[in-house]
Amino acid sequence: MGRARFAYDFPHRNLLSVGALNPLDVSMLFKRAGEHFERNRTPDKKIDALRGLSQINLFFEPSTRTLASFELAGKRLGADVVNFSAGNASIKKGESLADTAETLAAMRPDLLVVRHASAGAAAFFAEVTGISTINAGDGAHEHPSQALLDTFTLTRRWGEIGGKRIAIVGDIAHSRVVRSNVSLMNLLNAEVRLCGPSTLLPANADRWGASVFHDLDEALEGCDAVMALRIQRERMGAGLIPSEREYAALYGLTHDRLELANPDCVVMHPGPMNRGVEIDAALADDPERSVILDQVESGVAVRMAILEMLAGQAPNMRYDEGEQ
Repeated sequence: MGRARFAYDFPHRNLLSVGALNPLDVSMLFKRAGEHFERNRTPDKKIDALRGLSQINLFFEPSTRTLASFELAGKRLGADVVNFSAGNASIKKGESLADTAETLAAMRPDLLVVRHASAGAAAFFAEVTGISTINAGDGAHEHPSQALLDTFTLTRRWGEIGGKRIAIVGDIAHSRVVRSNVSLMNLLNAEVRLCGPSTLLPANADRWGASVFHDLDEALEGCDAVMALRIQRERMGAGLIPSEREYAALYGLTHDRLELANPDCVVMHPGPMNRGVEIDAALADDPERSVILDQVESGVAVRMAILEMLAGQAPNMRYDEGEQ
């Protein structure tokens, strides 16, 4: 018997939260990202999918990886890309966020990529402007494109993450990356473990759909991947950790400590890294264990797929439903 096939149209205008996605959405995003990933390894990286469209990257917080990744993604798709820095923004002169949103909307861009220190800021811009908006990180709330690129990295290695055990270690309380990752990994049927000192774990973390650990050695048992998170001193008050040296001794990832996990366990980090604090430099650079640079490479491909999907410019993709 043949296989039933149907065209797939991405049903979302914005990407504000991983919670809006279903497994088919993710599968189609990853399918298209895989095509971009392979093309990005060739000399001819650019296509005209977004030719004639404009993309504004509106970053109210400093960024290197995320901003560069979205800029490259847009340009490789042929979009006109403008980076709007908060350091030069009128909001520094007293303009309200609503006025900034309305001013940008009057310029008629087609896509907004928003990063802001306040939870809900990207959703606010989407509502006020009516422009397709991507949340590139809002406070300690969510960072959906980071979670997608993290999971895409693992699916390229494993085929799928369902049934895999993944630990996320470190500053859980102040991380927008972890919230999006837990949601997405749960959606795809992975087992997620969260580990850190009690001062860096939210009181309700046990209700996120992940197991909570305070002992790293215990958390690593049987893990297929472990992600280290940066200590975000800029977001935390004093006294949450006694010292970086003590934190590294208790929660820093090393080759010796990784022996407690599965033999082929891989190490991840969303960046930027504090080498010698949350991860040992030798482990971060280990080509057999570390997929950190793979995450960076995957980020451009995944964000290309996101931009295409939201702009409605992805090819007429088809999906095999199954044997009939």
